[in-house]
Amino acid sequence: MPGRSAAGSRSSSNSGRTIRQHLDGITAAVERSLANGRHEGLNNKVRLIIRRAYGLHTAENALALILLACGPVTLTLPYHTATHPHS
Repeated sequence: MPGRSAAGSRSSSNSGRTIRQHLDGITAAVERSLANGRHEGLNNKVRLIIRRAYGLHTAENALALILLACGPVTLTLPYHTATHPHS
């Protein structure tokens, strides 16, 4: 192609090779409407918690914060009752 540099040609051939190598996965993701948005959001949340937990004494404390914010943790507060959980 006229006006194209050798570096531009190389990067497009690398892109084409990468797409060909992962074509099955790309096709499956498009057909099944898969997205990695949830995973990216969770990753960002964990990174933020780790930054905020910088001053904690142990990694276990940071992990506890991550599990509290992201995990399926159900906390039962002492003033909650079975009939009225939000009182």
